[in-house]
Amino acid sequence: MRTILTSIALCADDYALHPLVDEAVEQLVLQGRLSATSCMSTAPRWPEAARRLPALRPRLSVGLHFNLTEGHGVQPAPGIGQVIAQAYTGRLKPSAMRSEWQRQLDAFEDALGTAPDFIDGHQHVHQLPGVRAALQAELQARYGDWGLDLPWVRSTVPAGKLWRDPKASIIALLGGWSNTRRLQQQAVPHNHGFGGVYGFDAPTPEGYGRHMVQWLDQLQTGSLMMCHPAIAPVEGDAIGAQRAVEYAYLRSDAFGAALQAAGCEVAQGTLQPLFQA
Repeated sequence: MRTILTSIALCADDYALHPLVDEAVEQLVLQGRLSATSCMSTAPRWPEAARRLPALRPRLSVGLHFNLTEGHGVQPAPGIGQVIAQAYTGRLKPSAMRSEWQRQLDAFEDALGTAPDFIDGHQHVHQLPGVRAALQAELQARYGDWGLDLPWVRSTVPAGKLWRDPKASIIALLGGWSNTRRLQQQAVPHNHGFGGVYGFDAPTPEGYGRHMVQWLDQLQTGSLMMCHPAIAPVEGDAIGAQRAVEYAYLRSDAFGAALQAAGCEVAQGTLQPLFQA
């Protein structure tokens, strides 16, 4: 057991995707099991979902989950493979991406009346070539030129030895390391190590818990872990069944015991001090 308490952030992705996701976020916040949630301002139900967030703040940090690959059943959207191919062949033009950042940030700010505490991407698209340059330009223009604190940005560089996981390494290679270097150069706050990556292949809470124990062992103060909970399976969602498994574990005594055994605490309130560049 660690003797020094490690303060980590746990972020639930995909808020506003579905009511079952939103309910999971609310319940886990009330239980003290979440630090943050990242919101899909492209979702048709975003304005409705956003109205439930102020009651959870300041315990919960709220960020933008930048989206290029989820059509919400309303419009077709390219798959992540197609978006990656476009990014690495120069077809995601910074000007078009800048406009998309503006659209999604405007929708976030219009609904909540405030800037996001942080920014990340659905399927990590925020770190791709073209997208990341547009993000940093928009961050500086929207917040930096006015002397405001910049939102922190998710780094997907694996914590500790988690790079040994093939999927975690692929995510880091597809922009994680490059984007993190840019964040460091521009003094943009970001997390220091990332966890929570797996193949969505744990059919039981106990199986997911085994992943969790491995992640917690590698995290340091200032590390970020992602999760994707929902209070019940989300029909039609590619990871809909796994969401319910994650929720069951995250609210369980077993998760509390794992945190204690690893010497970790889930940070709440403002996370900015943890993530200074």
